[in-house]
Order: sequence, then structure tokens, then C-alpha cells
Amino acid sequence: MFTPSPSDSMRLSHVLPTTLLLAVASALPAADRPAPAAAAPTPYALILGPIRLWEGDAPGALGQRPQDIPTLTPYAADKAKDTGASILIFPGGGYGGLAEHEGTGYAEFFAAHGITAYVLKYRLGSNGYRHPVMLNDAARALRLLRVFAKRDGRDPTRIGVIGSSAGGHLASTLVTHFDSGNPAAPDPIDRESSRPDLGILCYPVISLLEFAHAGSRKNLLGDKPDPELVKFLSNELQVTKNTPPCFLWHTIEDKSVPVENTLLFAAALRQAGGLPSVHIYEKGAHGLGLGRPGKLAPPWADQLLYWFSERKFTP
Repeated sequence: MFTPSPSDSMRLSHVLPTTLLLAVASALPAADRPAPAAAAPTPYALILGPIRLWEGDAPGALGQRPQDIPTLTPYAADKAKDTGASILIFPGGGYGGLAEHEGTGYAEFFAAHGITAYVLKYRLGSNGYRHPVMLNDAARALRLLRVFAKRDGRDPTRIGVIGSSAGGHLASTLVTHFDSGNPAAPDPIDRESSRPDLGILCYPVISLLEFAHAGSRKNLLGDKPDPELVKFLSNELQVTKNTPPCFLWHTIEDKSVPVENTLLFAAALRQAGGLPSVHIYEKGAHGLGLGRPGKLAPPWADQLLYWFSERKFTP
């Protein structure tokens, strides 16, 4: 179990509020206890709100605007179905926005199936940020989930990531550009590995070369990126034998992000010795998520749950 030192505990109290704050509140006399929080907005949302990734300003912050503060919003698993697994969610939006249905919508789905979910509000190109800020936010968030799992008695070896469209690019970047943590770091969170245990990529932007989504590439790297950086973040070129197992899905009809992105990444995983689970559907526009009014999604979610059981990510 993770046991922070006294100095670590002071630092973690700003980013690990659920257990620590409730414990402090319960120890106070009744008259001094904080008033109960408002009811959660959804059946599975935790009462305590978004969690800042860093205690103070995030590294590279351009100010103190809401868009300069990356956060995690947690959704607790249904207690009757809790599997002990966790998942980190990267909404899509071309690195220029964050799609609600690919954030909260996914979180409620996973929580209902016993997986504690966290939606990452990462910093965006539309607000003046460029790589590596987005990857740094994603890596920090994954490390936090590992700390949370150890703190809360969850399984720190069953932490997945899911991303859609540009969020899929961020997820594919994390599964190919992770590190094992810095054991000498003064911040206990930075001692944790940023490697996800599996990845789910939904109609993802993968390549920044021939099949790139131009808007995502511009928001991530600017107008005239270094060609070597473009290759470095074309994640089909960065797969190794250490890349975690991945589930991918896409539609051939997708006119925004060509299906070749998924096919290239799947082929790279296979060439590296992996066994990707790949699902290509004929029909469906870009950005379907779990389905929207008047826009049915393919049955990828059911197949994902089956894959989870195959991987022993869930019972």
C-alpha cells in the first residue's frame, strides 16, 4: 500500500481530497463540520468535484484562467458491481475543445459497469498550448490514478485509458510515450509509472503524416511544426513490444479522420508482437461515441466489455 510521509501527506491533500477530507471532517465536532455537499449531478459522480493535477500552477501554465488548470473529474463505480479497475478518459475535440459525450458520457457508462472513471480536462491548442503540455497532463493524470488506486484499495495494475478522435491521439501518445516514473522525485506522484495497462482508441487520430487530421495537428504543434516532431508524434511509428494491449474501433464512412489511422496503428501493434482487438464498421459518421440522438453507434461498447473480460480487466 502507498504510505506517504508527513510532508507527502501535506502535498497530496490538495490532489487526493476524497479520503483525506472526509476523514478530517468526521473527526471534527458536529458544530465545526462543513455543511454537506450538494447532491451529485449524476448517479455515479463523486460528491467532491474536479481535482487539480498539480497543487499550484500546472507546469507551463499561461495564466490562471479555468482553461489553464487541468483537472480530473471522478465518477465512482456502482458499488454493487465494483471491479476494482479504473479508467482515464480523454475526450476528443481536435485539441481545440472537449466533447462532453466522449467524457461524461463514457464515465457514466464505465461507472455503471463497475469501473471507476476519471475525465481529464487537458489543456488545449485553442488556448495557446502546444506539445508536450497535453502529454504532460495525460501522464500526470495516469500517475494520479495509480496513487488513487493504492490509496483506495483498488488495483493499480488495472488502469486503462480511452480516447476518441484527438483524445484518441492523446491516448495513443501515452501508450507509446510513457515512462516508469522517477523514484528520486520529491513529489510522490512523479514516482509512479505513467504506463496505462491497456488502451481504448475510438476513431482515433494516430498519424500526423499522410492521413493526419489537419486541425488536430495544427492545434497540437502549430502552423509549421518540426518534421521530426511530426514523426515522433505519429504514433504508428512509435509502437514497441512494451506498448500495452489496445482495443480500436473506426468506421469506413468516417470523413473527418480516415480509417487508415486505426489500420496503421493496429498493424504496428501486430508487427511488434501485440494482439490488438480491432473493430472496423462500414457505417457511421465521425464522433459517434456511445451513440447520440438520431445517430446510432456500432456495437463497440458490448465488444469492449467482452474484451475487458478476456484481458481479465474485469471479472
